[in-house]
Amino acid sequence: MGRHRSDPMGIARLALAGLAVLALLFLIALGGRSLIGALGSGPASATPAPATSAIPSATPAPSAASGRVPTVLVECVEESCPTVFLKVAGGDVLHDREMARGEQTQSFDDKVDVVLTDASTVRVQVNGAVRPPGGPGERQEFTAARK
Repeated sequence: MGRHRSDPMGIARLALAGLAVLALLFLIALGGRSLIGALGSGPASATPAPATSAIPSATPAPSAASGRVPTVLVECVEESCPTVFLKVAGGDVLHDREMARGEQTQSFDDKVDVVLTDASTVRVQVNGAVRPPGGPGERQEFTAARK
């Protein structure tokens, strides 16, 4: 009875708790660094942020109010439009879903990859110019580039 043994489960619990605290501190530091980087970046960069929207056609698009023409604008002109996919070339996915009549999605990025599952169901403008519609069921893939 003179000797006390260390409880291996108690040591393991302490080690696990310490590891959890270190992981939490790391995540807090990483989040703080990201927040400081985002807030401390100064004025907006010259490259506009990706802009997408889904707006009924009765409401003017934000580009009309600001005078800017989107690189690509896709509007659903049928009751429903199969998947419309927009992605910044080499970057983020902006839109990847079906659309309903009157919905629009647009981007002001320099290059946008576009995939239309059924090109006959949408109206597409590239730099303000209307792109010819596709045939029923025709899949189209193209890259819209800002002029």
